[in-house]
Amino acid sequence: MNIDILLGLQWGDEGKGKIVDAISPDYDIIARFQGGPNAGHSLKFNNIKHILHLIPSGIFHPEKLNIIGNGVVIDPAVFKQEIETLGPPVGELSKRLIISSRANLILPTHRILDAAYEYQKGFTKIGSTLKGIGPAYTDKAGRNGLRIAEILRDDFKELYDAHLKIHLAILKNYNFSFNLEEYESGWFEGIEMLKNFRIVNTEYLVNELTSQGKKLLAEGAQGTMLDVDFGSYPFVTSSNTISAGACTGLGISPRKVGDVFGIFKAYCTRVGSGPFPTELNDKTGDRLREIGYEFGSTTGRPRRCGWLDLPALKYAIMINGATKLFMTKADVLSGFNTIKVCTSYKIDGKECTEIPFSNDSIIEPVYTEIPGWEEKISGIREFDKLPAALKLYVEFVEKQTGVPVTMVSVGPDREEIIFRKLR
Repeated sequence: MNIDILLGLQWGDEGKGKIVDAISPDYDIIARFQGGPNAGHSLKFNNIKHILHLIPSGIFHPEKLNIIGNGVVIDPAVFKQEIETLGPPVGELSKRLIISSRANLILPTHRILDAAYEYQKGFTKIGSTLKGIGPAYTDKAGRNGLRIAEILRDDFKELYDAHLKIHLAILKNYNFSFNLEEYESGWFEGIEMLKNFRIVNTEYLVNELTSQGKKLLAEGAQGTMLDVDFGSYPFVTSSNTISAGACTGLGISPRKVGDVFGIFKAYCTRVGSGPFPTELNDKTGDRLREIGYEFGSTTGRPRRCGWLDLPALKYAIMINGATKLFMTKADVLSGFNTIKVCTSYKIDGKECTEIPFSNDSIIEPVYTEIPGWEEKISGIREFDKLPAALKLYVEFVEKQTGVPVTMVSVGPDREEIIFRKLR
């Protein structure tokens, strides 16, 4: 099996970018399989923080091939900005980044529609990042999208104008003012930037290279609990964030998949609206947010914070078939006298461990308390040297989930990682 999948098991922001960067040396190809520029993957090395939105997190390794798969939706303006902030010349980056001809474009009017739809919802809004992701996927599903391959056509501008006309007709039904020129700013320049890169049917390339023995890491965006089918609908993203999405988002067979790496924070966070059973609207939640610097990489919005939710984590493990777990931000919990873990829910007075279908359910988390630790752990590189309480915490998660925790992140830098060797 030459294909492994790495994805988030919570509500996104689990630290996927850093981990992809850390394990990229073990792979030849890193490929994004879904999502759009609403995903912000943060990496820190040499005391510099890098944030990627569309480009795979393996881009910082010059010898690796990076692929943006067909399941991704691309905003050319964001793509251009991201390329320009990476540092290396476009000519050099074009040798290690390939784009699927089948990936769909996010048009300027998709962003306007996103804002109009969210404005119309009022108090029932879902907390969209307003990047045009949902409307772009809507057009894709409705067979009305523009694909990356079409930017190479001589009549691309006519195709764009035809889609623009459709979107403007829809917007007439909304009491929403906008400046189209402002949204179009940089978009056509982004189209020209995209033309510098190889645009191919990447499903052929992926299958050919992996058949030759090349190893591929499929990189997911957002998290399992934001999956359009299995997340807390309708407070979700617009794509399949789970492991099955890697197959449809890259054109690979499930038979070729080996490990599924599931990443989770040592606690929980969520951005935007929607149910969050373990949310802490108190000083403890504020402390988690402050220490963990829990603010959205894409939007800068403060994240909602809470204790680890094991029923949700076990659900995500089941849906994805996770074979190994990676725990991130363990360092944030240093200094807490007691750590709580939600092991079940109380719904209408009855205890259960299943995720409720209805968002209207009043969920009371049932907690198990675990001793905390005082020691700072960012300088530790061996699992056996971690505080005994943290090792107990890791072992508790393993026992509850039945899946080994093979990596623990002890700080934001790419070097602050412990790869655990299980006896």
